[in-house]
Amino acid sequence: PTPVIRWIKEGGELPANRTFFENFKKTLKIIDVSEADSGNYKCIARNTLGSTHHVISVTVKAAPYWITAPRNLVLSPGEDGMLICRANGNPKPHISWLSNGVPI
Repeated sequence: PTPVIRWIKEGGELPANRTFFENFKKTLKIIDVSEADSGNYKCIARNTLGSTHHVISVTVKAAPYWITAPRNLVLSPGEDGMLICRANGNPKPHISWLSNGVPI
């Protein structure tokens, strides 16, 4: 008999309101993907004679983006200043500091 197909995300739930099934549930479609969608997805096929499954590993790559972008400072001599640069991405970006084009 034709199997019933079911999809699960291991260790979590399928993305709510962004998950669609196509081709009689043989295709799982996720729209507006985010880094949180990375993980292992399991496709399970079951009928009266048994079941089988396959695990698909999904990795979401992301270009660097600002968590906290640096802000300009105007300081007087003798004052203290703090520059904060927080970025994320996958792979994790390397942050480097330069002063007038010269590495600090």
